[in-house]
Amino acid sequence: MARRKLPLSFVLLLLVTCRDSSAPASGPKPNPQSVSVLTQHNDNSRAGWNDNETALTTTNVNVQQFGELFALPVDDQVYAQPLVVGHVFIGDSYHNVVLVATVNNTLYAYDADNGTLYWQRSFTAPGMRPPQHGDMTGACNGSYQDFSGNIGIVGTPVIDAGTRTMYFVARSTTGSTFVQFLHAVNIVDGSEISGGPTEITATSSGNGDGSVNGVIAFDAQRQNQRQGLTLLNGTVYVTFSSHCDWGPYHGWILGYDAATLGQRVVYNATPNGYAAGMWESGTGMAADAAGNLYVVTGNGTVGDNGDPTSLTNRGESALKLTQSGSTLRVASYFTPYNYQFLNDNDIDYGGMGAFLIPNSGFYLTGGKDGNLYLLNKDAMGGYLPSSNQVQQMVALGGNANMHCQPAYYKGSSQEFIYVWSENDPLRAIQFDRASNLLSAQSQVVSSAAGPTGQSGAVLSVSSNGSQEGTGILWASYASSGDAEHSVSPGILRAFDANDISKELWNNQQKPRDAGGYYAKFAAPTIANGHVYLPTFSNRVVVYGLQ
Repeated sequence: MARRKLPLSFVLLLLVTCRDSSAPASGPKPNPQSVSVLTQHNDNSRAGWNDNETALTTTNVNVQQFGELFALPVDDQVYAQPLVVGHVFIGDSYHNVVLVATVNNTLYAYDADNGTLYWQRSFTAPGMRPPQHGDMTGACNGSYQDFSGNIGIVGTPVIDAGTRTMYFVARSTTGSTFVQFLHAVNIVDGSEISGGPTEITATSSGNGDGSVNGVIAFDAQRQNQRQGLTLLNGTVYVTFSSHCDWGPYHGWILGYDAATLGQRVVYNATPNGYAAGMWESGTGMAADAAGNLYVVTGNGTVGDNGDPTSLTNRGESALKLTQSGSTLRVASYFTPYNYQFLNDNDIDYGGMGAFLIPNSGFYLTGGKDGNLYLLNKDAMGGYLPSSNQVQQMVALGGNANMHCQPAYYKGSSQEFIYVWSENDPLRAIQFDRASNLLSAQSQVVSSAAGPTGQSGAVLSVSSNGSQEGTGILWASYASSGDAEHSVSPGILRAFDANDISKELWNNQQKPRDAGGYYAKFAAPTIANGHVYLPTFSNRVVVYGLQ
C-alpha cells in the first residue's frame, strides 16, 4: 500500500542543534535546542553518545543546580529507551517530543520540555491482552522471573524522522494464542500508517530444533523481541531471542519495508541447529554506512555437519551480515575457540551490548565470561580450535558477567570506552588510534559502588562535541538487590567523562530526585538539556538544570 502524501506543514524536520526563529509569538517558549534521539543508544553505531548537548556541563551538573524537573506518568514498566524528536509541529506549534512505550502495549507522546501529554494509545490486539511472565510456561522450568508482569512493547522502537514514523513491536495473547505485530505510527497523533500493523510471521528451511518436514516456523510465544529495532536503507530490522532459553527457539532477523511493512528479509542463525538468540542486554543491532549489519548471537549450535567453520548455524558468534536477496549473508564472523565450554556452562557470548567504535573499523563485543573482544569489523577472526584471532581481548575478571550496555566518548585528546558490569567496577578504557587497541593497562577504575547480582549498568554519554568540560557519563543500574529476577531500586549517576573518578551528581543526593525502581537494560536518554530516565515505577523521570 502506498503511503499517502503528507501536508507540507506537518513534515517533520530533524535538526541537530538549531534555534527556531519561526516559532509563534504566543504559546510555550521553545527549547533553544532541538536534538533528536531516534533509536536505541542514539544512532546505528550503538555507541550511546550524544555529542550535540550544549546545556549540560561538568560544571552545572551538581546537586545545587541539577535535579528532577518533572515526571511523565505511564501505565506500566518501561523497558524501551525513551526516544526524543526535536522540532515537531504538534498541537499549535513546534515542540520537542518524547515518546515512551510500556510493557502494557501503550505508547505516549509527551512534550519533552514541559511534560504536556499530546496523546496516548494502546496497541494491544483487539480481544487480547499483553502476554505476562506466567504465560511463558516452560521458561526457567516454570518459574520465569526475567519479567515481573506484562511483556508487551519491550524492544526500543526506532523513528524515521523524514516521515515522522515510529516502528515498534507489540505482543498480545488470548492466553492460548500469541501474536506479535510490527506497527508503524504517526508520531504526531499515534495513527497507524503504512497499511499497518503487520503480523510477524516467518519460516525458514532447515532441520533444526522445532522443524516440521524441513521447515522451521517463527513461534510468537517463545521468541522474545528484546533488542532495539534497526532502521537501515528503508528496511526495519527486528531481532529475536528467547525467554530463559525456552525452546524450541532460534535467532531470527526479520526485515520489513519501511514504506509498506512488507516482509523483505528472513534470516535464521541456526536453521539446522538450535538457539543463537540475539538480545545484547537490549542494545540494538548495529549497522554501518555501507549497509552492513552487526550482531552477536548467544548460546546455540556452531557450524554444520561437524564443521564449526560452516556459515550455517552460527551460535556463540559475532556476525557481520549483508543483505543477499530475501535473506542475509554472513560476510565475516568470530566464534570463541572455547564456544562449547561457554555454551555448556551458560556463560555465552553476546550478553553485553556491542557497538561500532565511531569512525573506525572496529566492533566492541563482550560475553558472560568477563572478556571484552575487540574485532576488526571486516575481518572478525573466524574460528580456530585453540586460540582467538581477534584484534584484542581484555579480561575484566570472572565475576563480570557483562549483562550491561557500554558506551563511548571522544574528548579533545583521548577517547574512551566505558563498561560497568555487575560485580565489577566502572571502567574507562582508552582507545588508541595509533595502535587500534584498547589501553587496558592505563584504564581508570571508579571507586563508586556498583551493581551486583546478574544485572549490570546501562550507560550513555553526552557532550558538546569534544569541548572540554562538557563530557558526562550517565549510568543507571539497580542500587541494591539483583535486578535479573526482581524489581529493584535504581540509581542514576553522572561522572566526568574525562575522569570517571569524579562523580558529579547522583539522584540519591536529594530525596526528591530519586527515580524509583530500576528499568532493566533501558538506557537514559540525554537530549536538549534534559535526561530522561525510564523506570519500573510507572513513570519516566526528567532531570535538568533547575
